[in-house]
Amino acid sequence: MNRTLLTLLAGAALAAGGVILARAGHDDGHGKGPTVKPLSAVEMIEKLDGQEATATAVEVTLEPGQASPAHRHPGPVLGYVLEGEYEWAVDDRPAKVLKAGDTFYEPAGCPHRVSKNPGKVKARVLAWVLHPRHAKQLVLPEAAKEKGL
Repeated sequence: MNRTLLTLLAGAALAAGGVILARAGHDDGHGKGPTVKPLSAVEMIEKLDGQEATATAVEVTLEPGQASPAHRHPGPVLGYVLEGEYEWAVDDRPAKVLKAGDTFYEPAGCPHRVSKNPGKVKARVLAWVLHPRHAKQLVLPEAAKEKGL
């Protein structure tokens, strides 16, 4: 019984992660943007800024030349480049090209200006987004922020 309940809860958490990312304007593999695949969502014991929190793991796949529009995340992000090259920039820092085995960190709410595959082969990135449980989106488009949404 407990195992069945845990399985159902894990499935619901993964589905919620997919909805959260889909609403953010990331592609589901049928368009021109990166593919974002939810891997897991774990309710954290620790709080994030005094709020109940979730750690959501996603795999982002970018074909050569693919990029995401500028965006932010509601909590800190820790990332690891699994394969290929990943051009990345946050805040007003210069863009860096990261390679397989490189890691990165994004503070909560900072502008993620560049998210691109500059290479000639597919790039895959594993990212953990730590976010308040009540967050409706894990990716907040910059256009929405500029419009005051």
